Amino acid sequence: MHPLEKEILALVRAEGLVSSGGAVVAGVSGGPDSMALLHVLAVLAPTLGIRIIAVYVNHQLRPDEAEKESALVEQQTRSLGASFAACRIDVQGVAVNRKISIEHAARELRYDFLGRMAEKFLAEKIAVAHTADDQAEEVLLRLIRGTGRSGLSGMKMMRDGRIIRPFLTTAKEQLLAYLAARHIPFLIDSSNTDRQYLRNRVRLDLIPYLQGFNPNISTTLRQTATVLQDEEMVLGALTDKSWGQMAMVQPGNRGDVLPVISVDLAAFLALDRALQRRIAEKVFIFLQSRPEFKKIEQILHVAANGETGARLHFSRGLRMKKGRQHLVFSYPEGKTARRGNLDEVWPG
Repeated sequence: MHPLEKEILALVRAEGLVSSGGAVVAGVSGGPDSMALLHVLAVLAPTLGIRIIAVYVNHQLRPDEAEKESALVEQQTRSLGASFAACRIDVQGVAVNRKISIEHAARELRYDFLGRMAEKFLAEKIAVAHTADDQAEEVLLRLIRGTGRSGLSGMKMMRDGRIIRPFLTTAKEQLLAYLAARHIPFLIDSSNTDRQYLRNRVRLDLIPYLQGFNPNISTTLRQTATVLQDEEMVLGALTDKSWGQMAMVQPGNRGDVLPVISVDLAAFLALDRALQRRIAEKVFIFLQSRPEFKKIEQILHVAANGETGARLHFSRGLRMKKGRQHLVFSYPEGKTARRGNLDEVWPG
């Protein structure tokens, strides 16, 4: 067994990434990282007692390359005795219709199809080939876009108990060495050098620039993410405990899908400011509103300094009202672009 295969076997067992007797859907693009993932999982499958289903997603952005990639992935998958599935997704059309970036649309559609394939093949896990290098890039991307401690902790090795990243602590150079040793073919995605995508600019320009200040910047970023992930687990547990003690979730008074959330004001103000921010963030997430820094700071300010009856107006009709004993969050008229007071239908 190759050293990389032994390393991943030990990691999968230690982290409990898969269960014996289960199936794993692997996203395979034909690039070096995902081809290494396919082969490593196929080698380990008998030992781990799992079935592998390789899935190729054609984003219809590079027609000529996509056909070659799909053919290579299918050929390699069949040679390994694994199952294969593929699909075409209209990334460009969805990006235009939803007014989101190509990257965002591609990611959403790709994970949606992987999820559907997991259901079809009764697979408990979906494996993707993010590497340690991707982790460093992701931390920088999130910092550039703006994020809190949770975002800076980077990607998790297992997300939502379903998405697994067995290579998240493995450097790309290790994968390239493995591919060479095993004579495994792969293809290079030409869009990886297209600087219109922020991730590519981070990888091709920003990280090399930062290496001028710290030659080991990628390692430093990964180590920072690991530390923050451990601390995030502690803070997450404290947040959940506080939430259970001070937050009350009730149905909307108009039968709306989104509920009314009441937060005990005295208990909220007794928290450290860091936990106050996390409770406010949890409210936004619960009510399907983006938890932006400015909005969270407004809540903290009004909770501590605002008069009883003070209100905050957020986007899409979300409102907060400060009562004598509670902070009440609601969509009084459901999700709407309407501005101004909505007191006439405020939940009682």
